[in-house]
Amino acid sequence: MKEAKQGVGALGEDAAAKYLKKNHYRIVERNYTSGKNEIDIIAENREFLVFVEVKSRTHSEDTIARFGRACEAVDARKQRCLLAAARAYCAQNTTKKKIRMDVVEVYFQNADTPVLHSIHHMPDAFRIE
Repeated sequence: MKEAKQGVGALGEDAAAKYLKKNHYRIVERNYTSGKNEIDIIAENREFLVFVEVKSRTHSEDTIARFGRACEAVDARKQRCLLAAARAYCAQNTTKKKIRMDVVEVYFQNADTPVLHSIHHMPDAFRIE
């Protein structure tokens, strides 16, 4: 089960990167780590350097009823980890761009043979303190 979950997660990150590229973002880095913290995608456009957390799930009323929307998994603890990784990245890589924290939800029709159902991009999903 864990391997299938990781597979869906990787497929979700690939779908999110493709979506961002299509929407005029340049992918700077994927799976950036700082200690135990990780950023799924670092991207940029003309104005922003964007740190993106990707959450992938199968799309069904049952899944949403049981687990909530994918973005709900980015709780306060996860946000602190993402912010720590973003700060570490910025300490090593200077930029004049504004910084933004986004969440991209990727939904698949089913987990066995994941077929993309939808992508929901939430720019500025939470604030940097």
